[in-house]
Amino acid sequence: MPPDTLPDDKETVILVNSRDEALGTAGKLAVHRDGRLHRAISVFAFNSAGELLIQQRAADKYHSAGKWANTACGHPRPDEPLEAAARRRLRAELGFDSPLTFGFQTLYKADCGNGLTEHELVHVFFCKTDQTAAPVPSEVQAVRYVSLDQIHADLNSKRDSYAVWFQFYLDHHLTDLQNWAAKL
Repeated sequence: MPPDTLPDDKETVILVNSRDEALGTAGKLAVHRDGRLHRAISVFAFNSAGELLIQQRAADKYHSAGKWANTACGHPRPDEPLEAAARRRLRAELGFDSPLTFGFQTLYKADCGNGLTEHELVHVFFCKTDQTAAPVPSEVQAVRYVSLDQIHADLNSKRDSYAVWFQFYLDHHLTDLQNWAAKL
C-alpha cells in the first residue's frame, strides 16, 4: 500500500449537503453502499501538448477496477484541505506531486455496479506537468496521455471502459476541461 494511504475499510469520508456543508463523517465503503452524498476531489493533469494524463485503475480496486479514469481522484479526510487531499492522491496513485489550481465544483450520482453508488460533490483541480508518472500498482495498472477529443470520441464505442465519474465529466464538463487545458 502506498505511503499515506489507508485500507478502503478504514478510510473515512465527509458527508455533505448540496451546498458542501459538512454533515459528519462515515466509512467510505458504507457510504458507497448507501449512496450518500460526500465530498470528493478530482485532478486533471495536462502535458505541454494539451493531452490529459489518464489512468487505468488497478484490477483489484473495490469498484471500477480496470476502468480508465482522470489523472487522480479520491476523498479529503476530515480537517484536510482540499488541495492537500488532491496532491496526496497524485502521490498515492501516480508517484508525483504538482502544484494545482482549483477549477470548478460539480455534483453527480452514478451506479458503479456491485451494489455501489458514487454520489459526490467534487472539487476539480488542474495542473500542467510533463513529469513521468510512476503508477503505484495497488492503485493504477496503466497510464497514458491522450487528447480530450480522442477520449470523447472513444466514449461512443468503448463507454464501459471508462469509470462512471469520468464519463460524467466528459458528458457534462467537456468545455470546462477543454478551456482549462488551453489556459494551463
